[in-house]
Amino acid sequence: MSKGKKSGLDESDRILAEKVFAHDAKDEDERDEISPFGIPEDCPIGQLEMQDNLIDRKTKESTEKRKKLTMKAKVNESSVKMVHVADVMQSSPNQMMEPSYADVPDFQRVSITGDYASGVTMDDFELACKGLYRALTIREKYMRLSAQRFFRTTSRFLRTMENEQWKDEDEVHPVYTPLMKAGDDPFNPKSLPENLGYVCKMKDGMIYVYANNESIKNNEPKDLPYLDLHGFIDDMNFLIALIAQGPVKTYAHRRLKFLNSKFNLHEMLNDMEEIKELKINPHRDFYNVRKVDTHIHAAACMNQKHLLRFIKKTSMLDSDRVVCSTKEGKLTLKELFTKLKLNAYDLTVDSLDVHAGRQTFQRFDKFNAKYNPMGASELRDLYLKTENAIEGEYFAHIIKEVASDFEDAKYQYAEPRLSIYGRSPDEWSKLATWFIKHRVISPHMKWMIQIPRIYDIFRAQNVIPHFGKMLENIFLPLFEATVNPQNNIKLSIFLKHITAFDSVDDESKHSGHMFCTKSPKPEEWNIPKNPSYSYYLCYMYANIMVLNNLRRERGLNTFMFRPHCGEAGAVTHLLAAFMTADNISHGLNLKKSPVLQYLYFLTQIPIAMSPLSNNSLFLEYAKNPLPEYMRKGLMVSLSTDDPMQFHYTK
Repeated sequence: MSKGKKSGLDESDRILAEKVFAHDAKDEDERDEISPFGIPEDCPIGQLEMQDNLIDRKTKESTEKRKKLTMKAKVNESSVKMVHVADVMQSSPNQMMEPSYADVPDFQRVSITGDYASGVTMDDFELACKGLYRALTIREKYMRLSAQRFFRTTSRFLRTMENEQWKDEDEVHPVYTPLMKAGDDPFNPKSLPENLGYVCKMKDGMIYVYANNESIKNNEPKDLPYLDLHGFIDDMNFLIALIAQGPVKTYAHRRLKFLNSKFNLHEMLNDMEEIKELKINPHRDFYNVRKVDTHIHAAACMNQKHLLRFIKKTSMLDSDRVVCSTKEGKLTLKELFTKLKLNAYDLTVDSLDVHAGRQTFQRFDKFNAKYNPMGASELRDLYLKTENAIEGEYFAHIIKEVASDFEDAKYQYAEPRLSIYGRSPDEWSKLATWFIKHRVISPHMKWMIQIPRIYDIFRAQNVIPHFGKMLENIFLPLFEATVNPQNNIKLSIFLKHITAFDSVDDESKHSGHMFCTKSPKPEEWNIPKNPSYSYYLCYMYANIMVLNNLRRERGLNTFMFRPHCGEAGAVTHLLAAFMTADNISHGLNLKKSPVLQYLYFLTQIPIAMSPLSNNSLFLEYAKNPLPEYMRKGLMVSLSTDDPMQFHYTK
């Protein structure tokens, strides 16, 4: 962990953060979303700073000094050309292992010389660098605590700045489930560790692990890292103040413009060389390179034609099968279709009505309704749910057909998301039973768990008494399966196939809540209003952090936190994810904050983007920032999100 000194949060930063949060909580129509964080396209701040800087430099630097610098650069260039091969061979092994230009195609390259090329004053430059340095150490701290990834190159530079040596063993990696050998049973419980007999209990929104009931009375939890809430909020307030500072915004904006220009120049100089490299690369093109869909929801992982074929097939083969129970009694599939006034033979893709179009733009409620085939929630429960009268058999069968298509294609992989809502603690056991009973497993699939942010709905229905109970229902079964796996065999086996957690829902909804040290604890949050996005992410991260450290001690796989973030709503959502998430999905709103965008670049946080999905919900296809992010060097990937709603083909 970084040993750099961390200064306390200034009172001015705290006040600024509270102002930004208050501004952020206003109604969408009453505020300019980017005003605290963004910079206009023409960047008048940057232009003025640049003009002042150029004038200052012209008055201070003589023509003679410039000539000396030019001659010095030429001498250095000539000396580099005269380096002997023997000198290179005498380099240290570590230096020899570093990649050199000889390892890549013979591209044309442009070098930029000089000590000062930021385009801002030295005072602003120093202020920006100190703020960015502390922001990077904040992310590194929270990634290490939760056994998630932090970009290696950035970590090396941080150690260099702190006059320390970076070591491979200092790097923290998630623990993955080992690959299964041929002939092994993926559902074999023999590899599970023995029970520890520990006791787990929720306190202030976090699960604490105790050796026994006596330890609970004495308040002596096991030696695991638990989140310091006050420190977390201080770090969040510092970051809010940082991304709103004018000099930092100007510096980040100029650096991003430089990165974009750098890519455009490379493309202009080396376009033909790259095409040549592609053509001579054997047995690899777009179709047979391995593609991993890291953002796809299981309930919409099939295309609409696939779902239509399956519905027609079951209506013919299982017409007399009892498939649901109603107040009137049990219904066969044929009787269900008759009740809904549908004829399976006459169904078409158009009448299926699951495709999202322009009518869903800025209407998340209408988009969610597209999960109901023919607008009938009964068919969604039957075909796209794990809990129903046939124990989710149809849903499992469709997913296995999709997995079979992946295996036939050979080069396609996916991580479908299954839902846990937090209504009751037995959701996990039911989902694990469904997974094992129907053997929903494939070498081309791993699984994620998505947690919808719909506490307000459950509270309005009086399903749960407070937000703490929702967190307890989500995380307590996981802790119990970790400390006593022999008592929770099915869930323990299921967790071996889970890679990460996701937080999902409509980000454009504003809770009006400002997350701060005065916010109610989860057990005290019993009002019908939904907590803020940052509140959700903080307590999800806090529990995942403790769970990962416990599971790593037991030799079990750990989980990453990979929420939907930045699709809509406030820029502060992306700030909360910067602190807590291994990677995110969407990230559209990064374009509104140059500082956050630059921080995401420096830390190479992966962003799974879905332009087709955004086109139907929040942002037109032509305005999608994915190409811009790629040119600037952010780590982006393409994902499908919901093929059933957005795709016409496989």
